Amino acid sequence: MAEQGKPQKRKWNLRSYCVGAVSSFLSTLATFPIYKTIFRQQLHAFSIREAVHQLSKEGLPQFYRGVFPPLLARTLQGTVIFGTHDSFLRILSRHSAGPYSPGERATAGLLSGFLEAVVLGPFERVQNVLQDGRKVKRFPTTGSILKEFGSYALRERLTLGYYRGLGLILIRNGLGSSLYFSFKDPLRDSLSEMGLPSRLPALVSGSVNGTIISLLLYPLSVLIANVQSQVGKQEALPLRAAVAAIWRTRGRRATLLYRGGSLLVLRSGLTWGLTTALHDFLLEVMD
Repeated sequence: MAEQGKPQKRKWNLRSYCVGAVSSFLSTLATFPIYKTIFRQQLHAFSIREAVHQLSKEGLPQFYRGVFPPLLARTLQGTVIFGTHDSFLRILSRHSAGPYSPGERATAGLLSGFLEAVVLGPFERVQNVLQDGRKVKRFPTTGSILKEFGSYALRERLTLGYYRGLGLILIRNGLGSSLYFSFKDPLRDSLSEMGLPSRLPALVSGSVNGTIISLLLYPLSVLIANVQSQVGKQEALPLRAAVAAIWRTRGRRATLLYRGGSLLVLRSGLTWGLTTALHDFLLEVMD
């Protein structure tokens, strides 16, 4: 590979950020209905039928309530994850253009996941409150949530407002990002060597990675959804109490703990498969 100077390096980094943003934006638009159904299952331990029934009773306008935060968050997530992962790889490795070792990919993924959690934690917090049907009257708009959380930032602690459950998000996002980037390219390259069509290896690699990682971290996502749906001192349970509450209602039955898991497989496979395939395709187009 040709030696790259500073201008090329800067162009490569900018391209990584832009491609991550576009691929994540498009994949989120395609999978938002699945996401909202899963969230209701996580929050109320509903079956798929019960979650869909509740959403259908609320009507089409309410169904799309909360679409802007995940769309913005996922676009920023793609920008941060793919862009900073490339930047961290260049910092950690002596070879700016690769090849990179598994340890370098994993470490860069961990750091990009931590940064993603700090940047996007407030978006996930607002999103989880918006999608909780019990909060519609108290918070009819995104602005009403931002106003209350802003008051917590001024008068109380950030952990009561925008950064509720930050520690849990750091663990989930850091571990998930590290695993994703550790296996994404090796799996894609292995599938390419098997003679699969050009776009299929990236799609399968993203789908397999996203599905397995999401299933492994699903119980943590359930805990985060329940912790972040709490608003104010009266609702805010300590972490141990929140874990105990979830365990009492569903922990003794794995089927309840993994309510939403079946749709999670579909959503994660579609989202990360589409994101990975679009990401690799756009990189090729921009070469």
